[in-house]
Amino acid sequence: MIAIIIGLIVALIIIVVVVSAIQQHKEKMEAEKRAQITKQKAIIDETEELVMAMALLPENPRIIEVLSRRSLGAAKAIEQIMPEMKGVKGRIQEFENRLKASADMAANTGNKEQQFTLPDNEQQLVQILQCIKKLRATLKSEQNKGVLDAQVFMQEDLRLDSMQIKINIESLLKRGNAAYSKEMLGSARQYYEKALASIDNTANQNEYTQNKKAEIKQKLEEITNELKNTNARDAEKKAKSEEDDLDLLFQPKKKW
Repeated sequence: MIAIIIGLIVALIIIVVVVSAIQQHKEKMEAEKRAQITKQKAIIDETEELVMAMALLPENPRIIEVLSRRSLGAAKAIEQIMPEMKGVKGRIQEFENRLKASADMAANTGNKEQQFTLPDNEQQLVQILQCIKKLRATLKSEQNKGVLDAQVFMQEDLRLDSMQIKINIESLLKRGNAAYSKEMLGSARQYYEKALASIDNTANQNEYTQNKKAEIKQKLEEITNELKNTNARDAEKKAKSEEDDLDLLFQPKKKW
């Protein structure tokens, strides 16, 4: 009898341990699912923010296509993890429609270069720079994952790099011109020299950078000439002042 009771107790303990292990495993799997879904949702949120931010940039259906495919992949991953999740099928349909539209537009427009006009608003310029940096990082990530063709990545990254260079140069020129108009020649020269250094340090040399380089060199030459003239005038004024002082010192003294 005692043996039976002991056997039942041991069996009960084993059952409790097994049930507990199964429950812990189930909770672990659910936690992993939630973590995966959170990760995929973050990818979608980040990507959709980039899509919205691209309103500040020239129209680029090829990048929209890449971003739409990225969001679609994340939505499908969520569906695979949790098929019953509310709204996931609708998001998948939304991303599929946008992917098709952007792919069709990219095929029709080809690799046509869009005109890029910089806004005067400094805050918008900062937003554009942030958007470009995030886009370049995202494109690189997609290329590393093998979902973006290397040639497409190089073309789009080069285009974004050109925009980034243009913003940097134009911003420095704008500050330099403002300083120049206020006759702050030293400050103006510093801004122009920084802009020139930015051009010299970039590997992406094109017609725009060459034209700006010539423009900046001309401005620096004008500043150099103005500083020379200013120094000459100051030297002449100083010499005249010293001459007047000597004349005053050695002039005949009046008799009282």
